[in-house]
Amino acid sequence: MTLQEIIQEVRLLDVEARKQLILWIVDSLTEPPKPYSILDFAGAGAHLYDGTDAQDYINQLRSEWDHRA
Repeated sequence: MTLQEIIQEVRLLDVEARKQLILWIVDSLTEPPKPYSILDFAGAGAHLYDGTDAQDYINQLRSEWDHRA
């Protein structure tokens, strides 16, 4: 059904039904946003990966800590 067809059907409704439709449309636009799932962020940081091995990175950080002491 096209928007034009919907508009034509709405024009056939009585005033009270159109008011209810307006309220429903407004309520549907103000629904709270759906909470994010952790899965929505899958791959979001892939561009940050430079190929460094995770254990090598941890070892490098620990080495820096040892030099500060």
